[in-house]
Amino acid sequence: MERFEMVAKTFQGLEEILAEELRALGAENVQPGCRMVSFDGTLETLYRANMCCRTALRILRPFYKFFASSTDELYEMAKEFDWASLFGPDKTFAVDTVAYSEEFTHSRYATYRVKDAIVDWFRDHYGDKRPRVSTQDADILINLHIDGDRVTLSLDSSGESLHKRGYRAAQTEAPINEVLAAGIILRSGWRGECPLIDPMCGSGTFLIEAALIAANINPGVFRSKFAFESWKDFDADLFDSIYNDDSQEREVTCRIIGADISPAAIAIAQRNIRSAGVQKYINIQAKSLAQWDDAPEGGMIITNPPYGERINVADMEGLYALLGSKLKHVFQGYHAWVIGYRDEYFAKIGLAPSEKIPLLNGALQCTLMEYVIFEGKRSEFRKAGGEFKHRDRFEHRDTDRKPARRRLSDDEWKAGAAKKGFGGRDGRQTPGDRFRKAFDKASDRPSRRSADKDNRPERRPRRDNENGSPFNTRGREDRQRNTRGRRFADSPYPFQKKEKTGLQIEGKTPSLPPSDGPIMRERRAGWKTRPDFTAKQENDTDNKD
Repeated sequence: MERFEMVAKTFQGLEEILAEELRALGAENVQPGCRMVSFDGTLETLYRANMCCRTALRILRPFYKFFASSTDELYEMAKEFDWASLFGPDKTFAVDTVAYSEEFTHSRYATYRVKDAIVDWFRDHYGDKRPRVSTQDADILINLHIDGDRVTLSLDSSGESLHKRGYRAAQTEAPINEVLAAGIILRSGWRGECPLIDPMCGSGTFLIEAALIAANINPGVFRSKFAFESWKDFDADLFDSIYNDDSQEREVTCRIIGADISPAAIAIAQRNIRSAGVQKYINIQAKSLAQWDDAPEGGMIITNPPYGERINVADMEGLYALLGSKLKHVFQGYHAWVIGYRDEYFAKIGLAPSEKIPLLNGALQCTLMEYVIFEGKRSEFRKAGGEFKHRDRFEHRDTDRKPARRRLSDDEWKAGAAKKGFGGRDGRQTPGDRFRKAFDKASDRPSRRSADKDNRPERRPRRDNENGSPFNTRGREDRQRNTRGRRFADSPYPFQKKEKTGLQIEGKTPSLPPSDGPIMRERRAGWKTRPDFTAKQENDTDNKD
């Protein structure tokens, strides 16, 4: 089976965890980078990465690399590729752009130029036949990455971001991202060996992800579709064998406990837990932090308390002080992992963290703190053999691990692209040849899922559309009708948010303040120096995943 290069995208701070997941799946040449991990593998590796990786946002398959210093050169180089090797004129496609370049300062225009190149290529070769550009549910998703004058075109094998597991039936005001939640649990070292508690569980994301980890249930089992199912080389039998393989699942022997002060949040969490099919593993109840007076011995706490941003309480400092008090008096012998945003709130916990890990949570540069809760003095705890850090928790134990990723020189980058058949004018193959050879062997048979097995969460069924296509378009019109106010918000492409805004204001007149005085929103003091504002500017493109 042919081996090829892939790239897994993730959040800042989770790269090493994702790299360990990929190595466990058999990926080769695994190299963590910034918010990504590159690796080599086969179609089976690609399918497994989408199905099994808990900390990946999407899996990309690069197919064409070249240099371009202007939008005109970008257009010409993109038009050289044999696009029929990937899809036909009867398909729909979308282009998503990530640009870090002084030459390409307008990512939207770069998107348009690549889209024009694709459409013009089909017009030149098929006459009036051409694929349509679709802003929603496109058959083929193309990722355009520009780093200076280096351009990489990739197929997005995932479609919707992989954090959208498919089990969330409802959500509270500020739920934590599923990928980030799973990454924090894996970073803690918890695999189901001891009780896990979230005393401020909200919509239950930590609890559900913990149950999936403890039971070793693949997070992709809930999704109704992956983008690679629309590819020419989609191997339905291979994917079915991966999807239906539950041989690694196991029984959960530990207690997973959640609580929240809000009965409404508990009701939402219960809906999500039932949707994920893990209700038999989780105990949850409406309970305030102040009501905790006992806990199982030797457990772990993982929680995401309010930051004072989207969710605020009357006394934020008092809440964190109460958390610290409960950790010291109720949860002795525990390891507590708390993700937060403001140092002044962490200080109110009154405990010295054993570890501080920077994590990006949306646009907020947060910190994950680990607290080792012990009885007595710190010196006595150390003398008794207690440890505050687990330095080898994520160290890859293979002696042949490669050094940290570095930026390649232009000659190295071009040589690597040519060697893998990705190059443009300097490549060894005509652009598209390697894909055409692979896709000519592919089967067009639709996927047939075997019946769900006992104790396995139910996956949404796939259904052929009216044209007999094996690819899922089920419920598209219903989703547009029933979620009209947010149908573009669920798309992986950020430019559609402007279309969402257009839907919301259609047919309405502007609402203006009284004519006397300036028509201007009052500026918050110190807004220019807020860390979340800076993080949003620096990471705006990456955070769409």
